[in-house]
Amino acid sequence: IYGELPSSEQYNNFTKQVAHHSLVNERLHYLFQTFCSSSHPMAIMLAAVGSLSAFYPDLLNCKEADYKLTAIRMIAKIPTIAAMSYKYSIGQPFIYPDNSLDFTENFLHMMFATPCTKYKVNPIIKNALNKIFILHADHEQNASTSTVRIAGSSGANPFACISTGIASLWGPAHGGANEAVINMLKEIGSSENIPKYIAKAKDKNDPFRLIGFGHRVYKNYDPRAAVLKETCKEVLKELGQLENNPL
Repeated sequence: IYGELPSSEQYNNFTKQVAHHSLVNERLHYLFQTFCSSSHPMAIMLAAVGSLSAFYPDLLNCKEADYKLTAIRMIAKIPTIAAMSYKYSIGQPFIYPDNSLDFTENFLHMMFATPCTKYKVNPIIKNALNKIFILHADHEQNASTSTVRIAGSSGANPFACISTGIASLWGPAHGGANEAVINMLKEIGSSENIPKYIAKAKDKNDPFRLIGFGHRVYKNYDPRAAVLKETCKEVLKELGQLENNPL
């Protein structure tokens, strides 16, 4: 948050605060019931984060002293909301946060545990998700960051500002590219089709484009891809999908 690594005491205090604020108001559960089960997760995230303004009216005109607490609340609650969105889409009950787990473990717990089955966190999956969180957080001023700053310049409350960033992130030229990767892989279908799609990508007259890690700042290679390449292989091997997955 402040541009430098924390001491052990500062780190422990921060993680305790995040864990303390990971619960969402029970009334937020009713908001989810208004959504279709097939709703896009970004639509749900946009609505739910914006609605936090209604649960914390004392922070609508927050002062500088309140900024850190507001940021901690959002860092803590957004994984909870994301997990709730997933659970709602598959018809499973919401899973409450577990303060005995760290940030990434807690997210995986809320995503994949059920009331009748405890989820055992896989360290390889946890490590991969940790890297993804760090690489996405520490990546200069992109479209969504700029959008949040513009909204903030009007004096809007922090929850509203972050919701504008989520709206920007939803765009196909920004965070929506992640979704486009999945759609592209489904279109390619199997390894036998890879040469054909490589040729299509090289053909300037073909509208097909390879989607993946990239940024206009990087002209040759996105360094985030270099970090995650081996991690991706580790995850696929751990899940037993390296040979069985058609891709």
